Amino acid sequence: MKKILALILTLTLVLTFAACGKKPNNEVENESETQIEELTPDTETETLKEDEKAEDKPEVAPESKPESKPQAKPEAKPSETAKPQASATKPAEKPAQKPEEKPDTTKPETTPEVKPEASTPATLGNTLLADFKSKASGSDVVAIAESLLQNPAIKFGGGAMSVEPGLLSGFDNTEITGFKSGAVFMPMIGSIPFVGYVFELENAADAPAFISKLKSSANLRWNVCVEADEMVAGSVGTKVFFVMCPTSLED
Repeated sequence: MKKILALILTLTLVLTFAACGKKPNNEVENESETQIEELTPDTETETLKEDEKAEDKPEVAPESKPESKPQAKPEAKPSETAKPQASATKPAEKPAQKPEEKPDTTKPETTPEVKPEASTPATLGNTLLADFKSKASGSDVVAIAESLLQNPAIKFGGGAMSVEPGLLSGFDNTEITGFKSGAVFMPMIGSIPFVGYVFELENAADAPAFISKLKSSANLRWNVCVEADEMVAGSVGTKVFFVMCPTSLED
């Protein structure tokens, strides 16, 4: 503000000098002094007024920021309280126990002993069966029966003849059927418990069932006075052998 007033004063002086250029220097100086004297009070009053205004204005205190209060943390709930560290109180790890090694109770594999087949007892019936198997092929049933009577195991005189399906000696009241041809061989004396047969079937596949029927129907005591010791049967192809007799014959 003072600078503005100084500029105004200088302008006024310049104007006065220009207007009064012809006046003597003394007058110019007097006038300038008077003007300066007249202006000075005003300038002082203006400066005083400005100073008063500045004093009248209340000092604006710097804005004070509200003090930031520390936020109160919510109280921890009982459930949220720090749990005891499990890792800190871990029980000492026990050494891993190895499973007890059980003794191997498995028995070593043993190869089964191959027992020799039980030899067929050398009875009269088995002797005649073996003889039949050697003579069954290529002969009719009567010829086979007659040849069996020639076996050294036979100690009696006997004979052979053909038979027809029906009631046969040694089978009581059961009719024997299902064969194509048949022959019987036996001793001449009825007191010896011996009777033998040779049958020929239509099919070799029928032999097992036919033999089963003979065994189930036969009667070892068909002769009232005496009883046979064994019953032996076998087959070769379509030929079937059957005998009831003692285990041996004495001379």
